[in-house]
Amino acid sequence: MLQAVNLSCQRGGRYLFKDVSFHLQPGDWLRVGGNNGSGKTSLLRLITGLSPTEHGQVLWNQKPLQADRTAFHQNLLYLGHHIAVKDDLTPLENLRFAARLCQQPITPDTALLALQRMSLKSHAHVLVRHLSAGQQRRVLLARLLTQQAKLWVLDEPLTALDVSAVALFTQLLQDHLALGGIAVLTSHQALQLPASQEVML
Repeated sequence: MLQAVNLSCQRGGRYLFKDVSFHLQPGDWLRVGGNNGSGKTSLLRLITGLSPTEHGQVLWNQKPLQADRTAFHQNLLYLGHHIAVKDDLTPLENLRFAARLCQQPITPDTALLALQRMSLKSHAHVLVRHLSAGQQRRVLLARLLTQQAKLWVLDEPLTALDVSAVALFTQLLQDHLALGGIAVLTSHQALQLPASQEVML
């Protein structure tokens, strides 16, 4: 269960947003909307604990994030707006490297199955720097298939994706929610899946 209570964020002496609150149960997802510069990424960073909350509070299972950051981050998968993959590694190596960082090691076969689901198996051993922007985004999203996390926080996950990849992502999100997961995401594109809740900044 994820709850935000009266979150506010200031930059340069002005508020990007004030008093944002929501309450997400298992199976819920929240769409965060707004123009560029409205504070969408800043809100996600507050939710994940990557930025300190100066105004308001974030609760996970009814406890402040600060009460047990380790337990919270074990349940969190955060994918930022920038494609956080290493261009000097292959997609296969990137998935295994990310899994080790999260202390959830995976086998090569598990990584290959995830890449196959993302239509990248034939590129599994190609350096990421040689892939298109859309293919690099698919490598990043393959982590949704390899890391066990109850909470997904995703910043513009649909960027650079074609129609088939957007449909695949939508199915992954549906599957996650059906298993009792929770998701918070920003997107300028509409998903063919109604949001449980929406915050406009």
